[in-house]
Amino acid sequence: MAKMDFREGGTSLVCMRSPDGRDLYNTWTYRKIAPMHSIEFFLDWADKDGNRVDPASVSLPPDMPRDVRHVITFKAKGPNQTEMTVTEYGYASDQHYELSKAGLEQVLDKMAAIFVRA
Repeated sequence: MAKMDFREGGTSLVCMRSPDGRDLYNTWTYRKIAPMHSIEFFLDWADKDGNRVDPASVSLPPDMPRDVRHVITFKAKGPNQTEMTVTEYGYASDQHYELSKAGLEQVLDKMAAIFVRA
């Protein structure tokens, strides 16, 4: 599930399902969009309506960072090939990093499956 407002200053609401079946909602507030080059947004934890929530209320560590900056860059690598790099800022512990990595890997795996079908 996703509600997208993909523009600078816009906010998208994204739902990810954890391996144990829990739905986790994030908002992505876009700071900068440079077409064909980069996207910068801030991720925060939300409820199903997009309201900001305490990470502990959705079974995440209580010290999980808020407003985590993400930068996605794109680089042409040849005909019909683009390299995408995702950089996250603000995770202060290995636990935060591993939780984020698990979610990001799911997103990237789903994206790869879509592109294979295209």
